[in-house]
Amino acid sequence: MELNNSISLLFFSSFCIHALILHSICLCLALPGNETDRLALLEVKARITSDPFGVLASWNETNLFCGWSGVTCGRRHQRVTSLSLQSLKLEGSISPHVGNLSFLRALHLQNNSFSHEIPPAIGRLRRLEDLQLHNNSLTGEIPSNISGCSKLLTIRLGFNFLVGKIPEELGTLSKLRLIGIHFNHLTGSVPYSFGNLSSLESLSATSNNFTGTIPDIFGQLTNLRFLGLALNGLSGVIPPSFFNLSSINVFSVSSNQIQGTLPSNLGTAFQSLQSFDINNNKFSGHIPASISNASNLVKVGMGPNQLHGKVPSLKNLIRLEGLILAENHLGSAGIGDLTFLCDLTNATRLRVLLIHLNTFGGMLPQCIANLSSLEFFHVNDNKIFGSIPNGIGNLVNLESVWLSGNGFSGHIPPHVGRLQKLYELDIGSNSLSGNVPSSLGNLSQLTKLYLEGNKLEGNVLSTLAECHNLMILSLGSNDFNGIIPQEISGLWCLNDFSLSQNNFYGSLPQGIGKLINLEYLDISGNKLFGEIPPNLGSCIKLEYLDMHGNLFQGKIPSSLGSLRGLTELFLSHNNFSGMIPQFLERLQVLQSLNLSFNNFEGSVPINGVFKNATATSVEGNSKLCGGIPEFHLPKCRVPHKRGLSPTMKLIISLVFGILGVILVLTFLYLQRLRRGKKESASSDSDKFLKVSYQSLLKATDAFSSTNLIGMGSFGSVYKGVLEDGGTTIAIKVFNLVRRGAYKSFTAECEALKNIRHRNLVKVLSVCSGSDYRGNDFKALIYEFMVNGSLEEWLHPAGTNGEINDGQRSLTFCQRLNIAIDVAMALEYLHHHCHTPTVHCDLKPSNVLLDDDMIGHIGDFGLAKFLPITCQTSSGNQSSSLGIKGTIGYTPPEYGMGHNVWMQGDVYSYGILLLEMFTGKKPTDNLFQGTLTLHNFVKAAVPEQLVEIVDPVLVQEMVQVEMSTSNHRNENNARLRMQTEECLISILEIGLACSAELPGERLDISDVVAQMSQIRKKLTVQH
Repeated sequence: MELNNSISLLFFSSFCIHALILHSICLCLALPGNETDRLALLEVKARITSDPFGVLASWNETNLFCGWSGVTCGRRHQRVTSLSLQSLKLEGSISPHVGNLSFLRALHLQNNSFSHEIPPAIGRLRRLEDLQLHNNSLTGEIPSNISGCSKLLTIRLGFNFLVGKIPEELGTLSKLRLIGIHFNHLTGSVPYSFGNLSSLESLSATSNNFTGTIPDIFGQLTNLRFLGLALNGLSGVIPPSFFNLSSINVFSVSSNQIQGTLPSNLGTAFQSLQSFDINNNKFSGHIPASISNASNLVKVGMGPNQLHGKVPSLKNLIRLEGLILAENHLGSAGIGDLTFLCDLTNATRLRVLLIHLNTFGGMLPQCIANLSSLEFFHVNDNKIFGSIPNGIGNLVNLESVWLSGNGFSGHIPPHVGRLQKLYELDIGSNSLSGNVPSSLGNLSQLTKLYLEGNKLEGNVLSTLAECHNLMILSLGSNDFNGIIPQEISGLWCLNDFSLSQNNFYGSLPQGIGKLINLEYLDISGNKLFGEIPPNLGSCIKLEYLDMHGNLFQGKIPSSLGSLRGLTELFLSHNNFSGMIPQFLERLQVLQSLNLSFNNFEGSVPINGVFKNATATSVEGNSKLCGGIPEFHLPKCRVPHKRGLSPTMKLIISLVFGILGVILVLTFLYLQRLRRGKKESASSDSDKFLKVSYQSLLKATDAFSSTNLIGMGSFGSVYKGVLEDGGTTIAIKVFNLVRRGAYKSFTAECEALKNIRHRNLVKVLSVCSGSDYRGNDFKALIYEFMVNGSLEEWLHPAGTNGEINDGQRSLTFCQRLNIAIDVAMALEYLHHHCHTPTVHCDLKPSNVLLDDDMIGHIGDFGLAKFLPITCQTSSGNQSSSLGIKGTIGYTPPEYGMGHNVWMQGDVYSYGILLLEMFTGKKPTDNLFQGTLTLHNFVKAAVPEQLVEIVDPVLVQEMVQVEMSTSNHRNENNARLRMQTEECLISILEIGLACSAELPGERLDISDVVAQMSQIRKKLTVQH
């Protein structure tokens, strides 16, 4: 028995030893792989130079690497299968050791600031399926040995700074479905080897430097649905085999140099086609008749090109929303050119129809009255004749109509007055006659009206006096007559006003001075007489003033010296008299002055614009003298001095003696009055801070750079401490040499003098005088904001070069409160001011924060003032002529020349809101071409919310959840879900405010209500 037990014990011991040895062998085999992954990850960490959110803090020896942030391991081997560090504002380079993660299937490093080259070692990742490195700052070439990743399905390298050619070797990745290399600096062309990518569904290579021809390979890619080659330098023709791709949905080669003709079977070959964009190329020939067979088409863009001939029938394109055929050679100036317009009546969703700058002839068919969804209708600069169809009044959704540069005749249809959404009407340069119908006065949203270059007559101004939203009114070169009525003063919104070359008579009404937004005034070539109204000087924004060719008389009023922004002044061929005013030489931005053929006398100034004989004309004034030699005027005589008689000397002495006594008595009387009122006046004077140039000089240590806290388009902002009282102030000093600075100073004074709101920056005083050199000095003194601008909090690295250290970041609630502060300020400006005001330059740097982190809007240098009528918009009004806002925050309609309106501020607010909660500027390198901050957010909400939200906010939500997770797991999860719901609602408001179409934007009052409701909901939840 003992022997058996001993044998059993020996056998069991032997078994255990073998088991332990086997286990040790397994561990030895496993550990090297795990250790390789751990060391590789540490090398990845070592190459990251900036981790502002501390996400890599968990990558240390105390934690197993499979639990590190962004690291996912497989269950079986405990090897790294996914490395996901996207959207964390990481900086540095990608370590070559990433190639040692041999089990890696997904590498997601997108939306960071990684620089340097893509490491070729990535090519060792045989299991890699998804490579996402887009939206970084990567340089160098695409490594050719990425072809070693034979299982790759997706390559996203867009929005970087990659150079060189696309490696031919990528054509061996037979499983590849998507290639995104758009917005880089790649050269060469698409490799022929891509013809082997039989699984490829999407190739996006927009906005690179590709040249040469499109290779004849795409016919083999039977699964291809998306091809984007726009914004390159490609030439040649589209290979015939390409038109075998029946699966293609989107085809975009716009803005290249591609030529050739479109195949006759275009519509039958691409029956799944939804978007066909060949804009801005050199295509010639005809539009194929088969295009009507591509019945799924939503957008067709074919202009500008060199297409010619007749436009075929489009009757089957019932889903069409946009048709762009502009700037070609289509049509033959014949009668049947426009029959295709009647086919479009089947396209019930057609919103955009642009066929301008072609050779279309004939009459505009009556069938256009059936295009009920049409919003933009441009047929200008063709050979169209006949009358404008009365049925145009049925197109009640029209917003913009361009009919100019044709041969339209007859009268303007009265039914145009039904188009209540119309904000832009251009029917200039035609042969229209008769009176302007009174119904045009019903177009309450009209902001842009061009009638110049016709044969129109009558007193048009009395008809249009009710169009209070007009900002551009061009009536030149017609037969209009009558006086300019006082009612014209009701057109407060006017920026551009032209009555030139007509038969207007009478004097210029006093009401002209009420047009405080006027920048361009041309009344030349009429029969106007009388003197210039002195209050014309109230139009402080005037840059262009042309009054030549009239019968004006008298002196130039000194009030015109207020027009500091005037760049061109034409007064020739009138009957002006008197001396040339000295103030004209002090208008620093005046570039062109014509005073010729009047009755001016005396000496010609020699400074300012008068230094330049090519910029100034004074000929035809026989009594002038002096000036610079180039004027060839006689020298001015020095009057002969004669002595005074003793009697005259006695009289003068007596007069001056009496005047002296009177002045002394008056002075004593005034001093007594001042003493009597001193006590009552002292309380009022304390409300207004008295400053001088000398006090500001001391307060800022002679405007030292150490006190400089900001710079703008028209000046600099300094921090200062007043010697009297120690008050800390912010001083905005205007750089008056810059064009527009005077106008900006005046506009800001005008805006701030009557507005008071807790969310607007408080102006304490103004300083207007001269510096020590005698130059004009203008400054505004504001209440100092301790916490600086919103820009400094959202983007600290962009303001002071330092990375956010966690103490200079805004919490979710702080951002929400500031956003509401800004919205409330805009609501006050738009709807509760005596004169409704549009800010025109809303952006983070113009939102200032006090010591309680309350937001205040500042910088009113571009502000526009509207009468009450200017605020009553239905979403189709336009924005400002020559607007000088900030790129990225300015609404798209401003870029098309539209005039300023309240919905422009709403758009800027929407962009500001998206920036506040995503942490991305609208001018980020990420956003180029068609990708904007708006589209970026719209594509991600709500499914991919975490990927686009500012990582600071994501980190905040995670930390809050983790800090109490041991006590209330379910409650914390619910709170986070509710917070995310609030965040989605905020982003949706931002998207609604920044919609491209003005009609889809919210009113700022609705924004305030909705944002306040979100805050209330969030407060209840917590």
